[in-house]
Amino acid sequence: MHINRSLFGIACRAAAFTFLMAGASSLMHAQQPNSAQPNSKASFFLASTAVPDFTSLISSSSSSSSSSSSSADAAESFDPGSPASDSSQPPPRRRYGRPNYSGGNTNPDGSPKYTFMAGAGAAVPVGITHRYDTPSWDFQAGGGRNFSKSIGVLLQFDYDHLGLQGATLANQEYIYNYGCSGSCTPISGLDGNAHIWSFTLDPTFTLATEGSLGAYAVAGVGFYHKVTNFTLPTTGTYCDYFYGCYQYTANQVVDHYTSNAAGVNGGIGLTYKFSKFSNERFYVEGRYVVVFDQYKKGYTSANIGTAPVTATNLYPANSDRTTYIPITFGLRF
Repeated sequence: MHINRSLFGIACRAAAFTFLMAGASSLMHAQQPNSAQPNSKASFFLASTAVPDFTSLISSSSSSSSSSSSSADAAESFDPGSPASDSSQPPPRRRYGRPNYSGGNTNPDGSPKYTFMAGAGAAVPVGITHRYDTPSWDFQAGGGRNFSKSIGVLLQFDYDHLGLQGATLANQEYIYNYGCSGSCTPISGLDGNAHIWSFTLDPTFTLATEGSLGAYAVAGVGFYHKVTNFTLPTTGTYCDYFYGCYQYTANQVVDHYTSNAAGVNGGIGLTYKFSKFSNERFYVEGRYVVVFDQYKKGYTSANIGTAPVTATNLYPANSDRTTYIPITFGLRF
C-alpha cells in the first residue's frame, strides 16, 4: 500500500512538471514574432533529434554488418591469378623475356655479327714431319660471322714456316752428289726450308666465359699447300749508281717440291677481354693439324745405291703425311 502511494505521487509530480513545461513553451511561442518562424523549426528539429532514432541505428548497424560480411566474402573469394574485374584496378604486369639487341651489326643476344682475328707464333712439327722438319714461326688472319655468343665461323688463312733437320739436309746433299766423279764438282753448304699455307673454314665454339677470361674450341677443314725448298749459297754482283758494283752472298733455290692436299685442324684457345665494354680480346691457342698428303715414291739416301727408281722425285718426304702444332698469340675483335 505504501508502494502504491509512492508511485502515485511520482506520477502526479511528472504530470505537473509536464503541464508546466507545456505552458511555458506556449507562452514563449506567443511572445515571438513571425520572423522567428525558422527558429521554431530549429526548435522542433532539436526536439525531434533529442530522442535517439534506434531504428536508424539498427538499420546502419545491420548495413555495416552486411557490408563487413560482403567484404569478408570478397576477401575469401579473391583469386590472385584471376584478372581484375574492377576497372579501377591496374592491369596485370607484363612479362618480359630476354632483351633483344638485334641490329645491323648485332645478334639478338648482343654479340657482334662479324669477327676478325690476326696473330703470330710458333709452328712445331710432330710425328713423321718432325723427322724432316724443325720448329719455326707461323702467322694467321681471318674473319667471319658470329651467329651468337657461343657459335661462329671463320674463313682463315695460315702461313706456317718450318726449318729442315740437319739429317734431312745431309741425306739430300748425299743424293745430289751421288755418282759425281771426275770433272763433276760436288755441292756443299746445302740449306733449305719448308712452309705450308692454307685456307680453312673453322667453326668456333665458346666453352666458358668468366669475367674477362674465356675459353673456346675450334675445328676446321680446308686446302693445304706444302713447299720444300733446297738452297745453296751463291755469290752475286750488284751495281749501284752511287756506290758502284759490289759482290754479295745469298741463298739461291736450286730445287723445290710441292704438294697439295686437304687437311683438318682442331684445338682450344683462351681469351682475355681488356674491358667489360670492349669487343677486343687477346687470345692464345694451340691446334693440331693433319694434312692428308699422298706419298709419292722417289729416291732416298737408303735406296739411291741399290734398286733403281723410275720416279724422278728426289725428296719423297715432302709428299708424306704432314702433322704439326701451331701455337698462336693475337687479337680477336
